[in-house]
Amino acid sequence: MSDGEGPSADDSASAASSMEVTDRIASLEQRVQMQEDDIQLLKSALADVVRRLNITEEQQAVLNRKGPTKARPLVQTLPLRTTVNNGTVLPKKPSGSLPSPSGARKETSVPATTKSTIKRTSSSERVSPGGRRESYGDSKGNRNRTGSTSSSSSGKKNSESKPKEPVFSAEEGYVKMFLRGRPVTMYMPKDQVDSYNLEAKVELPTKRLKLEWVYGYRGRDCRNNLYLLPTGETVYFIASVVVLYNVEEQLQRHYAGHNDDVKCLAVHPDRITIATGQVAGTSKDGKQLPPHVRIWDSVTLNTLHVIGIGFFDRAVTCIAFSKSNGGSSLCAVDDSNDHVLSVWDWQKEERLADVKCSNEAVFAADFHPTDTNIIVTCGKSHLYFWTLEGSSLIKKQGLFEKQEKPKFVLCVTFSENGDAITGDSSGNILVWGKGTNRISYAVQGAHEGGIFALCMLRDGTLVSGGGKDRKLISWNGNYQKLHKTEIPEQFGPIRTVAEGKGDVILIGTTRNFVLQGTLSGDFTPITQGHTDELWGLAIHASKPQFLTCGHDRHATLWDAVGHRPVWDKIIEDPAQSSGFHPSGSVVAVGTLTGRWFVFDTETKDLVTVHTDGNEQLSVMRYSPDGNFLAIGSHDNCIYIYGVSDSGRKYTRVGKCSVSVSPFLVDLCPVICGGTVWAGAWQVPETPRVSLPGSFQLHHSPGLVCKLTVPCVEFRRL
Repeated sequence: MSDGEGPSADDSASAASSMEVTDRIASLEQRVQMQEDDIQLLKSALADVVRRLNITEEQQAVLNRKGPTKARPLVQTLPLRTTVNNGTVLPKKPSGSLPSPSGARKETSVPATTKSTIKRTSSSERVSPGGRRESYGDSKGNRNRTGSTSSSSSGKKNSESKPKEPVFSAEEGYVKMFLRGRPVTMYMPKDQVDSYNLEAKVELPTKRLKLEWVYGYRGRDCRNNLYLLPTGETVYFIASVVVLYNVEEQLQRHYAGHNDDVKCLAVHPDRITIATGQVAGTSKDGKQLPPHVRIWDSVTLNTLHVIGIGFFDRAVTCIAFSKSNGGSSLCAVDDSNDHVLSVWDWQKEERLADVKCSNEAVFAADFHPTDTNIIVTCGKSHLYFWTLEGSSLIKKQGLFEKQEKPKFVLCVTFSENGDAITGDSSGNILVWGKGTNRISYAVQGAHEGGIFALCMLRDGTLVSGGGKDRKLISWNGNYQKLHKTEIPEQFGPIRTVAEGKGDVILIGTTRNFVLQGTLSGDFTPITQGHTDELWGLAIHASKPQFLTCGHDRHATLWDAVGHRPVWDKIIEDPAQSSGFHPSGSVVAVGTLTGRWFVFDTETKDLVTVHTDGNEQLSVMRYSPDGNFLAIGSHDNCIYIYGVSDSGRKYTRVGKCSVSVSPFLVDLCPVICGGTVWAGAWQVPETPRVSLPGSFQLHHSPGLVCKLTVPCVEFRRL
């Protein structure tokens, strides 16, 4: 063998050995992935079993409360489930289990204590039955806000003040109490004044309200807030409630631990644990409640941890769990002037690092899927790659170089190989090489207008959702277009895209629809809601239906049994109030402009339209016999109309002008027909209107306005 053959043989052996090692690593990675998939399947099955057991236990508890039947003897059973004040039903927990949501917890103020993980000074803490404390004062989570404007979350003086106690006045015959710091005066019947004792203990009612259904979804101004859970439930939020909706079984569960609007949501890699962040709130006694993040179990609805109290400002707008370290870290961005980015060990409730992220709005923040120390944030005029080094976050700005820098980077996701993928306001999809801050590939003009959502499916397919063009487009691993579908205009621009069961795609829109469908098929709504302030609500007298109307110019008739809209009507003006005719054949809708409409409840056709004044109409009330309609306006007038032909013909018979402040905003719903008693109808021989107190009544021909009941008498009716 020549001298040159030796090294060649060694190289071959080395290459073979290297290939063998590579094959082994690939095989091990494949096995690990298979095991992770099996674990996820087991978790999904277990979560579904627990959920079904909870439903069964609840049904059994209801049967037990109904008492014995002929076929079943009365047996004494232990309580299977605990119903909490906020309407959420939680399973009974053994000793040492996790605490329930704060809305369900009895909280006690205790002096500040020192923990091994967080040093707390001058703080009061809330202690749940499970023993987990929530600090409402200074802690390691607090920060000194230099150059940042404090918001409603601050207010130490308010938080330390005692709630105002109720006041009883025997002379005036009223009890004054305070709700969220505002006084509410309640007059009592004469026969109860002398015997009333403010200190008397009265037993709570045995019956409690339970939240059954929540209508709506918040997609207009929130992102990345739609996910499918292993239980088969779709999770999203609206107002202060997080909804877990099983579409197939038409059941909802609700996490009600928040005390004000939820703004962001993230699902842990275990797909069971969920984090939600909220805005600053106000307690029942008027105290300011700071924004914070709640981490909770989606199967039991138990609160696991609460972080960031006293640290976040105004609201928490973005949150995400880490992926590569088992999800032990959580990042969050608040709504302060500096939009501070912070990283937390959420299980220890410790803050690891924080930094001023941007003076502009931040739309998304997410951990890199394979490197726990890398976080990507995007928003107005920026894309940042952050590296966590100890207790510091080091920033690298994304370099667009030859690519025109967009005004907004709207969303970010990651490919299987670790590349970051962004969608921007110019309609471009940009790929950023793993570990770099430079563009490695660009899909120019992927959408007409901004790209609001990107979702990487399990099979490696990328799905993008457009705003202006409302198109949903799928892309292969080489960023070649596979499928394209357009969402109907009535649903609005796409805000969020999530992977559903099988080949199902979930979509949240800016018009607050949640849609489901496939890339090759149509999309249908599974829930919807209003997109602006909602003020009008009316209940059908004989059918399980109700109507809502709001400033979004929509009037919607709902089926209360199927939880679906019967019809939706777009009106010309923002709506403020509504009321059904006693027959249920028509419904009246009042607006902010003084105009009011009457619609046929079967066909949603317009029956008639009238105008009274040019200010908002705060209340619409028919008399019980359906012969009159009273309209309360913000101009301090009550307009009275005669009604005939089952609510299809209207004739104005008079107007009552009320010289009172504040504005007339309600008519008492105690309606009997013919005469208004401060908004309550009576049936006299001659139609007349009666109002309490020193109100000045001015009448039109055909309507007699007469003060019949003194104020002191009326308020005790």
